[in-house]
Amino acid sequence: MAEFKPIRCNFCGRSEYEVAAVFAGQGGAYICSDCIKRLGAEQKRLEKDVLKSDEGFEEVPKPTAIKAGLDKYIVGQEDAKRILSVAVYNHYKRLKCAPGDSVRLEKSNILMLGPTGSGKTLLAKTLADIINVPFAIADATTLTEAGYVGEDVENVLLKLIRAADNDIQKAERGIIYIDEIDKICRKSENMSITRDVSGEGVQQALLKIIESTVASVPPTGGRKHPYQECIQIDTTNILFICGGAFVGLDKIVEKRKDASSIGFTGALKKGDESYSESLRELQPDDLIKYGLIPEFVGRVPIVATLDPLDKEALIKILTEPENALIRQYEKLFEMDGMRLRFTDAAIEAVAERAILLKTGARGLRTVIENAMKNIMFELPDKASEIEEVTITELTITKGQEPEITYRRSGAQGA
Repeated sequence: MAEFKPIRCNFCGRSEYEVAAVFAGQGGAYICSDCIKRLGAEQKRLEKDVLKSDEGFEEVPKPTAIKAGLDKYIVGQEDAKRILSVAVYNHYKRLKCAPGDSVRLEKSNILMLGPTGSGKTLLAKTLADIINVPFAIADATTLTEAGYVGEDVENVLLKLIRAADNDIQKAERGIIYIDEIDKICRKSENMSITRDVSGEGVQQALLKIIESTVASVPPTGGRKHPYQECIQIDTTNILFICGGAFVGLDKIVEKRKDASSIGFTGALKKGDESYSESLRELQPDDLIKYGLIPEFVGRVPIVATLDPLDKEALIKILTEPENALIRQYEKLFEMDGMRLRFTDAAIEAVAERAILLKTGARGLRTVIENAMKNIMFELPDKASEIEEVTITELTITKGQEPEITYRRSGAQGA
């Protein structure tokens, strides 16, 4: 006589006598009523988590509100701020589309072009602060193709995960800014017998994570190993902003636009245009000629061009934003109990000397630090005696001592 075996649940292993009911499925699989209840509760929890994760994106600021937030910290760059505001608004509005919607909204990553010190990194960081999402900065120059010395492209995602306090779901809605993207352009238009592992190879590796994929990220960074347990992250909803100076790109654009010819009926060649004016008529072919591969250009369809900063813009950067550089130094002196004041001529002198450095807004801090290194070294010891320190034009240009107002006598001294 055959031995009788009770039916058991394939999930929990309990027999039909230990539960209220057992249900049969295809292929001889069984599930008990208790497991069905637990699965139902888990499904409700997951749905609740999804709704909770979408709460922060229900009220995405409108483009005008995003631009107003950018205006508080960034001077000028009106066209770039408008382009970025619309692009970021549409990206996070896209996340609210139902999965089954017949119209599928594709992701549009952003490419920012502009000279060094024009505010590319600050624009990207401020955007993330306004939207209130995790933000990470990566440097393209440290990346190499997988298997070679250097960092894998997946390490870019690890920085975002850490910025999100290891919350994968939160990181999957973040923003990554990849700086120096122009440094991974192909070294030459001609094919080489050697592999370009830090140029075209990085572009090829970035394609998968910039578009959409489930990437495997080493939890401690560095190289991936065959038996290493990796973090899985979906990049479909991560916004990638790539930035670079692209030195010489304006010449490529001008060469394409140049319709001058020789002869009496030939068109005259136009005068030299500025960097930003040339790049406003940028075409994808120009980026390909510069060294970006066509597939990469196609994945960054939105292009924002930043203007070089002139003297007027640098003066505004020194004085107008909420975190203006002069306000930062005033705060430093205030913490020591002294007032700091810059004359109008001194501010102009800082801007003029920064232009000579050709490093944009970064040059402003360099100029001020060089002019005030001795002042900031010596005066904290005398802070109890000093009421106000005035930085003059000669302090900036000649290294002359500032004008000092003392608390007791009120006399001027040096």
